[in-house]
Amino acid sequence: MPPGSDPDALSRRLRRAHEEFLASGATDAPLRDVVRESWQRSLAEGLDPETDLPRITLDDDALREIREHHPLAAGLPVIRRLLVESAGEAGLLVAVSDAAGQLLWVEGAASLRSRAESMHFVPGADWSETSAGTNAPGTALAIERPVQIFGPEHLGRQVTPWSCSAAPIHDPDTGAVLGVLDVTGGPEVATAQGLGFVRATAAAVEAELRIARLQPATAPLHVTSGWSAPRLDVLGVHGATLQVGPLTSRLSRRHSELLLLLSRAPDGMTAAELGVALSDDDQAPVTIRAELSRLRGVLGPLELASRPYRLRSAVRTDVDEVRDLLRDGRLRSAVAAYRGPVLPSSTAPAVEELRDDLHLELVSALLACDDADALLSFADTPHGREDLGVWSRALEILPVSSPRHAQVAAHVDKLDRAFG
Repeated sequence: MPPGSDPDALSRRLRRAHEEFLASGATDAPLRDVVRESWQRSLAEGLDPETDLPRITLDDDALREIREHHPLAAGLPVIRRLLVESAGEAGLLVAVSDAAGQLLWVEGAASLRSRAESMHFVPGADWSETSAGTNAPGTALAIERPVQIFGPEHLGRQVTPWSCSAAPIHDPDTGAVLGVLDVTGGPEVATAQGLGFVRATAAAVEAELRIARLQPATAPLHVTSGWSAPRLDVLGVHGATLQVGPLTSRLSRRHSELLLLLSRAPDGMTAAELGVALSDDDQAPVTIRAELSRLRGVLGPLELASRPYRLRSAVRTDVDEVRDLLRDGRLRSAVAAYRGPVLPSSTAPAVEELRDDLHLELVSALLACDDADALLSFADTPHGREDLGVWSRALEILPVSSPRHAQVAAHVDKLDRAFG
């Protein structure tokens, strides 16, 4: 909330913008870019802001398992000392999520936690943007930086009475995002001072983790028999998310690139081969080996072997999911699963090639189909908005009686003029 703002007046303006956006998908009202872009991402995921509540993804057993082994458990005493004790007295909630947006701890006054249950702000709930829409923990993960969300800036109708400030917490050695620290409550939370306090506490947690690394190592964590196969999500994100059983890690761009390449090479790759795949310039094998050594520190129970470098367990990616859906002819599901280009900020040659290949596969399937809903679902996304071919194909097969025919025709004309 801008300094000196009248919360009531700001709330009224934002409510009008919220209503306009839900009605038409756009608004001319003043709106922060971080909020507008988050609203657009959330709607592109198919979220219904009027009725959808965040998913409860972890039962009690899975939650207990993650809490026991999650690296942020070591930072809880700092969070409780700096935030929770004062937050409870001030009528605020303090939450800690993992790198996928799943809330692991929610603490504060019992009466406030009871109120928050109605919007599923509880341990075990998924508050990523995909599940909950625009909110401080989920949006902080999506943009990988601290953020505050004031009342009606939330997309979900049930969350608009609340405000929140959140900051990512990073691994002190690798820079990987471990999770998010969030404070939720009234308008006073969404101020520069409120966000500054959250950021300072997140920094204190990172310092505590750095100190803990100097202590004698505990016994290594092993995958239990009931855990599912490791999964790597790389679509539409600058840093991949790795999930091994109940443990989730957000990776740096370089580690995302390395793990993606290794997941596609069951026979492994040498340091020299990885160097060529990562850069047009010759990268010294010693540099690659150093990055791989650091990567091991964030893989948890997923083992990385050497000579050549290879993963001891198969890792399924969201790229595999999209390709499987395309192969099975499930085009609408493929569009829904395609959350954006592969690691869009990566300039690694091998990643760029995979990015272009997957995008072309999906667009080619769309241009060959007669499913207007699938075409428009893709066209309405940020990565399909400027694709003249897709919009033109949608116009070809869309009935003139369709409520969207005029809008699609106008957009095709706009793109046609823009591209000459």
